[in-house]
Amino acid sequence: MLKIGVLGLQGAVREHIRSIEACEAEGIVVKTVDQLTDLDGLIIPGGESTTMRRLIDKYHFMGPLKEFAASGRPMFGTCAGLILLAKNLVGYDQSHLGLLDVTVERNSFGRQKDSFEAELMITGVGEDFVGVFIRAPHIVEVGEDVEILSKHNGRIVAARQGQFLGCSFHPELTNDHRMTQLFINMVKESK
Repeated sequence: MLKIGVLGLQGAVREHIRSIEACEAEGIVVKTVDQLTDLDGLIIPGGESTTMRRLIDKYHFMGPLKEFAASGRPMFGTCAGLILLAKNLVGYDQSHLGLLDVTVERNSFGRQKDSFEAELMITGVGEDFVGVFIRAPHIVEVGEDVEILSKHNGRIVAARQGQFLGCSFHPELTNDHRMTQLFINMVKESK
């Protein structure tokens, strides 16, 4: 059985575990660096990216997360996780992990009160996927090796580059597990 970790420092962790298990893989809440060793793939969940970065630094995850990526194992960033994966951030000189060749703008759909759901067409998933957008970022531009998977109102909200998958929305907050299944299929392909 595939072992899919969810970085468990902050954010929508339990919901991702539920979605992973619905896709018949083992979901593991990752709280220590040592747990990364046994994983086949890793999800960096939505939450608050500044808080998550502080915790990544406090618990010495930065180097091991980059090593995890360098090993070729897939990583999936949702909402704040997308911000952490992105190579560039609008208005900031420095990225976090800098793995996915995209430029991301934080909170680009508005504040918490502006949260919404939207039906999306996602390549490899389908055309009726409901995305839950909460203080969501969006992808402003992509590198040449990046495949755009979905747009909402002209804004890029999902993309893939090799082993990296990122989306602006929270796929784990619905009972539709197709986005998680897409990631798990990436993990299977990588093995």
